[in-house]
Amino acid sequence: MSTPLILGIETSCDETAVGIVHGRKLLANVISSSVEEHARFGGVVPEIASRAHLEAMQPVISQALKEAKVKLEDIDAIGVTAGPGLIGALLVGTSAASGLALGLDKPLYGVNHLSSHLAVDALDESHKLGPVIGLLVSGGHSSIIQVNDLAQSVHVLGSTIDDAAGEAFDKIARLLGLDFPGGPAIDRLAKEGDLSAIDFPRGLSDTDYDFSFSGLKTAVARYLQKTPDAKRADIAASFQEAVVDVLLKKSLSACASTGIDTLLIAGGVAANSRLRELAAQRCEQAGVLLRTPPPALCTDNGAMVAAMTSLAVSAGVKPSHIGLEALSTVALSQPVWA
Repeated sequence: MSTPLILGIETSCDETAVGIVHGRKLLANVISSSVEEHARFGGVVPEIASRAHLEAMQPVISQALKEAKVKLEDIDAIGVTAGPGLIGALLVGTSAASGLALGLDKPLYGVNHLSSHLAVDALDESHKLGPVIGLLVSGGHSSIIQVNDLAQSVHVLGSTIDDAAGEAFDKIARLLGLDFPGGPAIDRLAKEGDLSAIDFPRGLSDTDYDFSFSGLKTAVARYLQKTPDAKRADIAASFQEAVVDVLLKKSLSACASTGIDTLLIAGGVAANSRLRELAAQRCEQAGVLLRTPPPALCTDNGAMVAAMTSLAVSAGVKPSHIGLEALSTVALSQPVWA
């Protein structure tokens, strides 16, 4: 199966998403989000997310097939996010994928949500799939990964100790009275502020590749308590700068220590405009090639699942079994499992 036609299903959180790829070419990427249903709670409610997935699954699959101009019978393999994520939401996706694979008599691949964020880079056919340092920054994860072969050889250099970058954005946005999700809200507000107005701490910036943003979160909270009349835009910009600074410092250090001259930034936080801007500047200074997916492919989507599955199929990875287990937590080093 040299150029497989893959349908990928993503339901790890609040997006019901289906992507279809042919090899490394994206044919369709359809997303139905339930984020507005969660906004009034200030975060994702698992039961609401699961019900939304059930309602959206069939229409999203149908729309993806229509946009890709293919029939269900044409699909060579089914990919699905099997973890990590909200267990109820994952079960909707894995059940749908298992049913499709069984009914079509096609192989099923349960893939890692985190690996899939990195795999979206493969959808740019001009990109060489050689070794890269991956900076994965999403809602619940901040990790630095040495990727030799995404489907088979991934080495985690560092990860989140407490609050991930995305979690910190959401929590600070709440303190600032901003809308959920917090990342885009802070990004917008920060454009009106002075990024050097407040010197917030850079946690673990001089140690290894692990991340800790809980101290930064506390520092922002205390600053707000002491200076309640401070300009919110300055706080947002200074906080954002502290996060971005640490993410890039550690990532470029990993590039230098491994001798790998390509940095791939992926995950929801990779859509942050300041992270993309500063990454371009620092990578150019360091002589490192920077790769970032289009913003629309940074947040959760089905295209990344289909891309990860396509890489696994092309690498000869053994398929998963029908009715595979969904896992709320799973290591990045396990891209596909039975």
